[in-house]
Amino acid sequence: MLVLGLETSCDETGVALYDSERGLLADALFSQIDLHRAYGGVVPELASRDHVKRMLPLIRQVLAEAGCVPTEIDGIAYTAGPGLVGALLVGASCAQALAFAWGIPALGVHHMEGHLLAPMLESQPPQFPFVALLVSGGHTQLIRVDGIGQYELLGETLDDAAGEAFDKTAKMMGLNYPGGPEISRLATQGVGGRFVFPRPMCDRPGLDFSFSGLKTFALNTWQQCVSAGDDSEQARCDISLAFQQAVVETLTIKCKRALKQAGLKRLVIAGGVSANKALRTSLEKMLGDMKGDVYYARPEFCTDNGAMIAFAGCQRLQAGQHESLAISVQARWPMEQLAPL
Repeated sequence: MLVLGLETSCDETGVALYDSERGLLADALFSQIDLHRAYGGVVPELASRDHVKRMLPLIRQVLAEAGCVPTEIDGIAYTAGPGLVGALLVGASCAQALAFAWGIPALGVHHMEGHLLAPMLESQPPQFPFVALLVSGGHTQLIRVDGIGQYELLGETLDDAAGEAFDKTAKMMGLNYPGGPEISRLATQGVGGRFVFPRPMCDRPGLDFSFSGLKTFALNTWQQCVSAGDDSEQARCDISLAFQQAVVETLTIKCKRALKQAGLKRLVIAGGVSANKALRTSLEKMLGDMKGDVYYARPEFCTDNGAMIAFAGCQRLQAGQHESLAISVQARWPMEQLAPL
């Protein structure tokens, strides 16, 4: 089955073609980072308008790169949520219009299921069951995965997601948007031990997260540096390192607890923050000590992309799932509501 995937949940327009027998044939992505940088964050109206501008040219590009014509496509998958409603509607309306014109089925895909299944695109995909850490700007969740659509939520953030805390901490120190990569870059030049940040909710049982207090601790630390006349680049580097160490260790501790609770030794990390090298190194060491395995997608498939939507949609379209021509998207959409295959 050949599936066209469209991703427009936030500030990246992604298009891809996935074939159930030949794998990923082509993918293209346009990032809106430069568009939103002047505002220090995503402006929903601007994001929606840019998706409209980029969608059809990217579809044409992907079809050309794959040497494919529309009559060969068997189905269309698009991100139906969660995300920015206006942005989601661009992808949904485009997908449904093309599906109607081409006489093929369309299917709305859960954005986080796309992330969760992205490591399946690699040469050595994980086998079910496993524990998944979904960690991005909008989500931080631990999920037991027994199959596609068979998800049990083990823990989640009670306030800010890890990626959101990265971005907000960066903004407090005057760093460029997006802040997560900036924090990671500066952390490599930081002096360890100058600052020690708390590991939130690690001193109590459970698998939930909270990063709001850590963000406040970072703000207070930066303000103390500024008050002392030290608003230098090195101070930013040292704070970035301490902040990243706290987030990484917190995520690692909770992942280890989740694996023990589930009785499993396979961990999948997915979402934008899964590209963080310090997090990967920490989790690899933890799983190595447990004699287990950790899986993640290549860096370009950690952030939003069309390939993960095409893959996830292909699995469900092959199982016979499809939708009516009604255009429906959801800003919030618990994964537990998804039907199992």
